[in-house]
Amino acid sequence: MGAAGSKLEKALGDQFPEGERYFGLENFGNTCYCNSVLQALYFCVPFREQLLDYYTNNKNLADAEENLLTCLADLFMQISSQKKKTGVIAPKRFVQRLKKQNELFRSYMHQDAHEFLNFLLNELVDILEKEASASKSDPETSSPPEKTANGPKTAQANGIQKEPLVTWVHKNFQGILTNETRCLRCETVTARDETFLDLSLDIEQNSSITSCLKNFSSTETLNAEDKFFCDKCCSLQEAQKRMKIKKPPHILVIHLKRFKYIEQLGRYKKLSYRVVFPLELKLSNTVEDADSEYSLFAVVVHVGSGPNHGHYVSLVKSHNHWLFFDDENVEMIDESSVQTFFGSAQEYSSNTDHGYILFYESLATNDKS
Repeated sequence: MGAAGSKLEKALGDQFPEGERYFGLENFGNTCYCNSVLQALYFCVPFREQLLDYYTNNKNLADAEENLLTCLADLFMQISSQKKKTGVIAPKRFVQRLKKQNELFRSYMHQDAHEFLNFLLNELVDILEKEASASKSDPETSSPPEKTANGPKTAQANGIQKEPLVTWVHKNFQGILTNETRCLRCETVTARDETFLDLSLDIEQNSSITSCLKNFSSTETLNAEDKFFCDKCCSLQEAQKRMKIKKPPHILVIHLKRFKYIEQLGRYKKLSYRVVFPLELKLSNTVEDADSEYSLFAVVVHVGSGPNHGHYVSLVKSHNHWLFFDDENVEMIDESSVQTFFGSAQEYSSNTDHGYILFYESLATNDKS
């Protein structure tokens, strides 16, 4: 990496951001799915800052039990405190901990970057909730914290509605969806809220993130065997259902569902569809109907033609420069080359590098939360 590192330093010259570090991550056989997501999270600045604060405030945890959160904080600290500006770091402790914790990631098979991201964020939330409940109450009365990361907020304690704990992971990534169902007989609307840490969107050929989000929020009619039980009518009725974003998150993570199960083939197929993701995104189909504006700062890219093999790399925006991270290698890229990762307009194309997970940060200066 020495040569590549110095090449990057030369390319940035005196524009090299003060105090910033650009380090590649060593691959341990098949850990590109992990490296690409870690780079995206490292350049999610609010998340990085809060994780480093956590590390600073919990230095005495060094002798405490090691977990994924302590390993991640340790890795981010290691990168940010390097004397050199560029280089390579081996995230060995983190990967060992990940494999110890979840057998899904133990094999040398091709892993899914989105599954890893989802597991990691939920795991961090679990650890923070356990720590909060342990410090708040004595062991006798403390009940295990309810999982609220991806599910309805209906944690009950002795019949009383208990407010779920909002961790700094939630403050960054959690949004709220509302599921509205309108009975077509009595017109009563039933709304159910649920939280999310990322949105998984179905994709179509030659589409855009905006059109995928519109489809996500489109109205669906429930009829025939899918009828809805209306509490007011006390019977099954035809109804209309739709999903809306009630509270947009500070960091919006969008997962494009590029791996689809094809029944006739009896296996998954990769959809290389061209889906345009803008550098600036307006989220208009929210409950308040006020536009939320977002800026793209990272893309995890799947390279390869099939779901069970291939490679992951990431594109990251840092201090107005775009960088390309491919395990140990880091290089500068032009902003215009981001569009080469939209996908292919034709079914069979030599380009197999497709945007898979998109990270957007809200442009709202003061986050309402």
